Amino acid sequence: MDALATLGGGCFWCLEAVFERVEGVLGVRSGYAGGDRPDPSYQEVCSGRTGHAEVVQLRFDPAVISYRDLLEIFFAIHDPTTPDRQGADVGTQYRSVIFTHDDGQADTARDLIRDLEADGTWDAPVVTEVVPLDVFYEAEAYHQEYYRRNPSQPYCQVVVAPKVAKLRQRFAHRLRASAV
Repeated sequence: MDALATLGGGCFWCLEAVFERVEGVLGVRSGYAGGDRPDPSYQEVCSGRTGHAEVVQLRFDPAVISYRDLLEIFFAIHDPTTPDRQGADVGTQYRSVIFTHDDGQADTARDLIRDLEADGTWDAPVVTEVVPLDVFYEAEAYHQEYYRRNPSQPYCQVVVAPKVAKLRQRFAHRLRASAV
């Protein structure tokens, strides 16, 4: 049976490009979650006034990859210690957030954050929010599969490509055969 994970860690193009290469991830959709305006547009989310985060919603097979394993990749490819920012992308829409689909996911996320902090993985505290998902709004069509369709775009070259390279380096054993 498929499961869902909804994660925000900066620009959704980065997360989408990474997770679509992971074995056991059956689908990735870019979108918005965590705000107070129904069906927001990209421009509204970028204004910072809706409260939404840019997120990806993953459909995955837990028999192939666990939720915790997905979260380990998530924490490795973004900086969970910077509130409302990832690199040059600044604003609440770029916050580090895990939108959980049930209590088990919330427990797993909090346990992993405790483990990572105990290991001293970062020099600063993890600020990743762990909150229940209320509603996921799919982003506009031009945001879907963005990196795959626009690999030469400057943002993709400078920001997205290094995250994909990090995935290939640190999680080669998690890559689907077509992504190796």
